[in-house]
Parts: sequence; structure tokens; C-alpha cells
Amino acid sequence: MKNLKTLGFIVMLLLMAAGCEELPDPAGVRGVAVVPAITDLNPGVFDSKDLENSYIEFVITVPEGTLPEKITVVASYLDNFERVTMTEATSFPATVRLKSKDVIGKLGIQASNIENGDIFTFELLTQANGMTTRSVAVLSIPVACGYDVNLATGSYHCVSPDWGSDGTITLSADQENPYKIYVSGLEEIEGLTEDLGPLAIYIDPATYSVNAPLKAIASEAWGYGAISYTGTGVYSSCDGNYTMYFEISLTALGSVGQYSFTFTRNQ
Repeated sequence: MKNLKTLGFIVMLLLMAAGCEELPDPAGVRGVAVVPAITDLNPGVFDSKDLENSYIEFVITVPEGTLPEKITVVASYLDNFERVTMTEATSFPATVRLKSKDVIGKLGIQASNIENGDIFTFELLTQANGMTTRSVAVLSIPVACGYDVNLATGSYHCVSPDWGSDGTITLSADQENPYKIYVSGLEEIEGLTEDLGPLAIYIDPATYSVNAPLKAIASEAWGYGAISYTGTGVYSSCDGNYTMYFEISLTALGSVGQYSFTFTRNQ
């Protein structure tokens, strides 16, 4: 049995509905702060294998009926809090694309010193109603490997110590959506006929988190009726492995609990 490992890098997008940190203003507080939001992050990582061409993209929105003079996007590396200006927006909603090479250059970092797992933090400074505020909408962008559908599919070794599963499964990509992955063989490992499969899982292109909507994959399981899977997990874009947490249900018994699975690429 392999020990369960947390795989991949998870983008932490912190979006809060209200609240800003006011920056010092010699003239004092005037008017009401405008609270922007960050949405539609995609992609949400800087590709460590291609820092020359990698980028992130997101949308800045403001509450209806408000119009700030400008919103400035500032960046920091690791916990240095440099807050160097990257770009400014004056009309909203605003689509922002930041190239990793530009961010690295403005922060004065050597690309050769950047490693997988390093974090770039992006904050918004809003100028409106005579004051400047720092929004609590923050992006923490990790350096990770870019998505490669060929690395995310193929023959895998599936292990679940708590469910007692161990065997070979096959992952294949949807022809139109490379982030939709079909998992075949989960119940064949158990000696069942997987007549309702495969199980579809979805990789979030921004965060590499994985979602598996409820799906029956075998119509008969040990006399208890159909067996179904639903769950969440994370995809590791650097090695192609998955860590999944599946809730498994049987028609006659309902949910029988949540179980951890690891899918490791067969070399």
C-alpha cells in the first residue's frame, strides 16, 4: 500500500463580499470605499516549464452603480510584500492578463531561482471617492507545471487502503473538453461488471482541483444493487497523479462512507 500524499498545487482565491483596508490619506477619509471583486480566474498558475510564455487571466468587477477612478494591481513574491505595480484598470469589468515574465521582471527576480510551489500574491488598490483602499480580494498564484492532457491520461495504478482497492485503471480525455476525464476500471478491480461507466471527473483549469459528479458505474454490486461514486480531489500537474476522495453508495444501503484513492501513472 502506498501512503496517501497530497498532490498538486492549489490556487487559493480569497473573495470576500465586503471590507477594505484603508491606506494612509493625509486629507482624511472622504466618501465611501468601492469594494472590487476578482472573478473568472483561468489559468490560475504560472507554468514552471514555460515561464517565458505563461500567464494568468482574471476579471475585476465593481459593485453596480459604482465607478472608481482606477484600480491598480500590485504583486508580491513569497512573503516579501513588495507590492509592485503590475497594471491599472479604469473601466469595468476589466479583463487582466499578467504574463509571468513581466511579473518576474518588474519584481526583479531571477527566473532561475523560482521553484514549483513558490507563490505570487496579487492585490487590488482602489482609488475612489478621494481615497485609496486595499481590497481583501487577493490572488495567491502558485508556480506549477502547466496542464498537459497526455500526462493526465493513460494507464494508472489505483490504490485505496480504506476501501481495499488495488489495481489498474484507465483514464481518457473527452474529445472536446480536455479537462473532462473518464475513469474506467474502478469496479472491474473489484470483479464487477462496469456496465454503467465510465466515471467522469472534471479538472478545474484554474486550480487543478477535481470534481466527480454522482454517477452509478455498475448496475449490480454484491447483491446490493448499483454502486455509485461522487467526490472531490486534486490533480498534480507535474507528475500526472491524482488524489481523490470518493463517497461510495449502494442502492440498498445508501452511502457507505468516504474513501481516499490515489491514481498513480504507470510508467
